[in-house]
Amino acid sequence: MDNFDTQGHATEPVIEEGFQAKAGEPLDKGTPLASEESVISALRTVYDPEIPVNIYDLGLIYTKEIANNGNVAIEMTLTAPGCPVAGDLPGWVADAVAATEGVGEVVVTLVWEPQWTPERMDEDAKLALGLE
Repeated sequence: MDNFDTQGHATEPVIEEGFQAKAGEPLDKGTPLASEESVISALRTVYDPEIPVNIYDLGLIYTKEIANNGNVAIEMTLTAPGCPVAGDLPGWVADAVAATEGVGEVVVTLVWEPQWTPERMDEDAKLALGLE
């Protein structure tokens, strides 16, 4: 990847679509599975350091699927491909969800389509950022 713009200035590297972060371990058979609400609660503990709203309420989580073995697959995006924590944020999400009781292995995949827009935020996030 080229880390310089057309004028030769340093730029943040862009993380490619499909980048994945993984965390967690398979659950023992018979372990009660996490609820969707507990996974959402875990997602709400993760913040982009530059924005005082959690990633779930910002609308950065596009899909979350809990398999019948407790594994969780998440597709997420970022507010911008050049986000300074682009390479870290998916790992933070995977770690937060994997720490939830009843969650096995977690795979977080970064996607760029559809592109994130402020309309994806919930009303509380918009209020917190002064957009309402």
